[in-house]
Amino acid sequence: MLKKVFFIYKGKKFAINARSCNSFRKFIGLMFSRREKTEALLFAFKKQVDFRIHSFFVFFPFVAVWLDEKNDVIEIKKVTPFTVSVRAKRPYKKLLEIPWSSRYRKNIKLLFPRVSPSVIRKI
Repeated sequence: MLKKVFFIYKGKKFAINARSCNSFRKFIGLMFSRREKTEALLFAFKKQVDFRIHSFFVFFPFVAVWLDEKNDVIEIKKVTPFTVSVRAKRPYKKLLEIPWSSRYRKNIKLLFPRVSPSVIRKI
């Protein structure tokens, strides 16, 4: 089921359609997905958690956005393929994984304004 996720980061408003994850999808996340066909994923937890994530078997970079219960941004990181461990600086209630793909190019440009235009053009 797609759900629209709203958050504000550095004064810019974001609205991203993301697929809500069931227990199985929470386990595999973006693993074995194709860059251009996959959708952003929303991991919502009943209480605050402090899980680490990895990108084993994710063959493309993605953006991890950790949110609290009010959808305030805790942290945002670009995660590269086959990263062993990535973690937010404090517990979170939601995690949004956004594939680094042409579908989300506009959002990536806003989230990472210092990334070279040539890198974003390759998406």
